[in-house]
Amino acid sequence: MKPPQSIRRMRVLLLVMLLLIGIVNYIDRSTLAIANHSVQDEFGIGPTEMGLLLSVFSWAYAFAQLPAGGLLDRFGPRKVLGGGLLLWSIAQAFCGLAANFKQMLFGRLFLGIGEAPAFPGGAKVVADWFPRESRGLPIGLFNTASTLAPAIAPPLLTWLMLSYGWRTMFVVAGVAGIVLALIWFVVYRDRKQLLDDPEPAPEPVSLREWLGLLRHRSTWGMMIGFSGVIYSIYLYLTWLPAYLEGERGLSVADTGMALIVPYLAGTLGMLSGGGVGDLLVRRGVSTMIARKVPICAGLLLGGLCTIPVALTPSTTLALVCISASQFFMNNASAGAWSLATTVGAERITASLGSLQNFGGYFGGAFAPLITGIIVDETGSFVLALLAASGIAIVAALSYAFLVGKPVGMPEAEPVR
Repeated sequence: MKPPQSIRRMRVLLLVMLLLIGIVNYIDRSTLAIANHSVQDEFGIGPTEMGLLLSVFSWAYAFAQLPAGGLLDRFGPRKVLGGGLLLWSIAQAFCGLAANFKQMLFGRLFLGIGEAPAFPGGAKVVADWFPRESRGLPIGLFNTASTLAPAIAPPLLTWLMLSYGWRTMFVVAGVAGIVLALIWFVVYRDRKQLLDDPEPAPEPVSLREWLGLLRHRSTWGMMIGFSGVIYSIYLYLTWLPAYLEGERGLSVADTGMALIVPYLAGTLGMLSGGGVGDLLVRRGVSTMIARKVPICAGLLLGGLCTIPVALTPSTTLALVCISASQFFMNNASAGAWSLATTVGAERITASLGSLQNFGGYFGGAFAPLITGIIVDETGSFVLALLAASGIAIVAALSYAFLVGKPVGMPEAEPVR
């Protein structure tokens, strides 16, 4: 039975909005990397201070995941996701107006806090608006922002900075987010309001229930496993240009062209990761297994593809394997977010998703640091890439053997 036309229209509109919010999210993360040297020169700071500016976002983002999920489940995506978008966009614009290093550090801190509800909020929206058996593809669609935006951001932001200066680049990005936040507040509607559903809304998630999620082995399996997903993705996201230029001898121009293919492969992986799970559910596979298959397979295959990247003398083969790794790792990422929307009751979706995301970004925050230390010590990326391969395989085992039972699901509402 098809849902009412009003529901179908709202689903499409919300997916478009979530994709735009995700793209703005990742563009805002990229601005400081683009303006790195300009900011250092204007504020008179060195690499250490710049490293602090870059890392304070990641730590603020990771730890803000912890309250973000509970707030989303308690107050809903309209208020919390919209409020987060407004906060991080104001912080982004503030960075463009910062007079010194301390003010920029303050702005980056609130950028990380504000961005925290974005992806758990997207998972919450999908859980609210889509049936359990069909959530994989919409999850994959809005998560493609994480691969599309890194491809869009460098040329767009570089043009803005070269044409109007780094401060204008920050302010324009911030204003775009503020406008998007206002649109979100206007268009978002609760599903029950749209259908005029008389059934009372479920009780908000309490602090005791939220803490209770940490008593489930499946929750810890998702947190540990997702740290391996984000570690592998962030290694390439932060170090791939330097690897291609330093280890493989590509020019800056050739590196820019070479980066397109891995990002495209990652986008395809995001779309397929959720879709494969949906297909398996429709074929009668249990929901838990159907959601875990693309995650475990993606991590195992992505980790295995990283080994020849480290060992092959062929740059062409290395690029093929990097693209394959990005496909499989993003396949696992989409599968992981789909899992968060289906292994628990809808009322705890954001809480569970944010805990998984905390684990992911807590682990992911170490990827650029550990990689840098290994490269400094050995003068090569070989051991760093092999370490990432091993971490991905351990993450696959975490999802396979620790994630087994539904989380916070009443006995009357089992996951098939």
